[in-house]
Amino acid sequence: MILMVLASTMVGAQDLAHYKRVIKTLSSAKYQGRGYAKDGANKAGKYLQKEFEKAGVDEVTLQPFKLSINTFCGRMKMSADGKKLRAGIDFSMREYSPGVDGTYPVYHVDTLNYDSEKMFADLAKPEYKNCLVACEFWFTYRHREDFSRLQKAGECANAGLIYTWESPIKFFKAYGEKVVDKPILWVTPEAIEGVKEVHAEVDNQFLKDYECFNVIAKVEGQRHDSCYVFTAHYDHLGNLGKKIFYAGANDNASGTAAVVTLAEYYAKNRPNYDMYFIAFSGEDANLRGSTWYAEHPIVPLQQIKYLFNIDMIGDNNPVQYCEVSDRGMHGFRLFEQINEREHYFSNLHRGDLAANSDHYPFATRDVACIFLENEKGDAFQYYHTIFDTYKTVRFDSYEPLFRLVRDFVEQYK
Repeated sequence: MILMVLASTMVGAQDLAHYKRVIKTLSSAKYQGRGYAKDGANKAGKYLQKEFEKAGVDEVTLQPFKLSINTFCGRMKMSADGKKLRAGIDFSMREYSPGVDGTYPVYHVDTLNYDSEKMFADLAKPEYKNCLVACEFWFTYRHREDFSRLQKAGECANAGLIYTWESPIKFFKAYGEKVVDKPILWVTPEAIEGVKEVHAEVDNQFLKDYECFNVIAKVEGQRHDSCYVFTAHYDHLGNLGKKIFYAGANDNASGTAAVVTLAEYYAKNRPNYDMYFIAFSGEDANLRGSTWYAEHPIVPLQQIKYLFNIDMIGDNNPVQYCEVSDRGMHGFRLFEQINEREHYFSNLHRGDLAANSDHYPFATRDVACIFLENEKGDAFQYYHTIFDTYKTVRFDSYEPLFRLVRDFVEQYK
C-alpha cells in the first residue's frame, strides 16, 4: 500500500532530477550555446524532439522557418596598448558588427563636457583618422543620432566604435539580422580606460536564410475545442570565436527543461483540454520562432485558453516576476490567489508588457498569456555572459513555479 501511495505521488509531482538533467545537457559543449553558425540550435532541437517523445506525448512536430543572422565563429582577438584582452570577459562584439582586422588609435569621447560638433571636428583631424571611438554604451544610446553616424561609411573617417559595458561583459543577438558598415566592439571600462591603441582581429559570417525550427509536442485532452500552451525558447547566443560558447543554462535551458517536464506530467496525468508544449528557436534573434508560429499557428490562436511562456527561471529570487497580456488579466487574479494560499513565492511582481520574450507575439494578438521569469536572484548577474552555466544556475524556483502553473490549470475556468 505504501509503495502504491508513493507511486501515485510521483505521478502527480514535478520531476526535479529530469529538470536538472535537461538543463545540464542543453548547456553542455555538445550544443555550443545553441546558436546557429555551428548548428547548435538545430542539434538541440532534435534532442528536445526525443525528450518529448520519451516523455510520452501523443505527437511531436517540427515547424521550420528561416532567419538571417550575423555570427562570430572565426578569429576573436583583441589587445589594448599591447595587453591581451579576453574574449567573453574583457570584450565581445555588437551583434550587427562586421569583422575587424588591424591596429587603430582610440578616441575617447568626453562625456562630461560633450559637444557633438567638437567630437566630429576632432575626428576629422589626421591623428584620429581610422580610429575607434570609445564611449560608455548608455551615453551613446542617449545620443544615438550622433553615434549612428559613426557606424556609417562616408559619414566620418573613424574605423569603428567601442562601447563600454560594465563587467561581466555581455553579448547579444537580437538585432543581428543586419550588418552595419563599421565594426562595433563591447569592452569593459577598465580594459579600455586611457588606452591609446587597439589591435583587433575578428571574423564575422552572415548566415542568410538559415533554416531552423520550432519543436511542438501535443498531449491530447478530453476536449479539443480549447487548449493550453506552454512555451520556452531553446536557442541561445552560440559562439564567440572558435573556442568560446555561451552555455545559456538559465537563459533558457531552465525554461525549456520546465516545459519538457510539464509535458511529461500531463502525458501521465491526462488533462481536460489539449495541451501544446512549444520549444521555440530564434528567440535570441528577435523573437523569430514565436513570431513565425503566431503567424502560422497549428491551431487557431483564439482556441488558446491560456499560454504560459517560461524564460530564465533558473534562479533563487523568492519574488516571481510576471508580465501579463490584456486578455490574460482575467486569470492573473487566480494566480495571485493560488500563490497567496499556497505561499509558492513571497510575491508575484507584475511588470509592464514588453517585447522581451516569446509571449509578446501572442499578447499583441489578443491571446491570454503570462510571462514567467525569476529574475534578479544570484544567477541573474550572469545573463548573456559566458558565466551562465550549469554551475551558476539555481533550481529554487522550479518546483514552486511548476506547482503554481499546475494549480492554475486545474482551477482556471
